[in-house]
Amino acid sequence: MLTRARLLIATLWVGALWTVGFIVAPTLFATLADRALAGTIAGGLFRVIAWLSLVCAAVLFALLLREEKRTTRPLFYLIAGMVLCTLAGYFGLQPTMASLREVLHAGAAVNPEQLAQARKHFGILHGVSTGFYVIQSLLGAGLVLKIR
Repeated sequence: MLTRARLLIATLWVGALWTVGFIVAPTLFATLADRALAGTIAGGLFRVIAWLSLVCAAVLFALLLREEKRTTRPLFYLIAGMVLCTLAGYFGLQPTMASLREVLHAGAAVNPEQLAQARKHFGILHGVSTGFYVIQSLLGAGLVLKIR
C-alpha cells in the first residue's frame, strides 16, 4: 500500500514537471506573439511546480520514514536531489532573474550597456535554471523507476 502511494505521488510530481517544462512552456513561447506574456504565464506555472515539488517531497519523505532505511536510502537521495534542484533553480535563481526581467522590460529607460548586461546575465541564469530543471526531471525518472 505504501509503495503504491509513493508511486502515485512521484508520478504526479514528475508528470507535472515534464508537462510544464517540456510541453506547456515551449508551446507558450511558440504560439504567443507576446514573449513577455508567455514568460509571465510560464513563470506562474513554474511557481506552482516549485511548490508542488516541495509538497510532494515532504509527503514522500514522510512515507519513507515508515519503512526500513536500507531499502529506501536510494529513494531518499533521489528525492533530496530533486528538492535541491528546486531550491537552487527556482527559489535561488528566480528572484535574480525577476530583477533582471524588470530591467529588460524598462528597455529605453535603461542605458544600452546596462540593457546588454541584463540580457547576458538573464540568459546565463536562464540556462543554469534550465539545467537544474533537466537534472530534476532526470532524477524524477529515476525515482519513478526505482519506486516501481
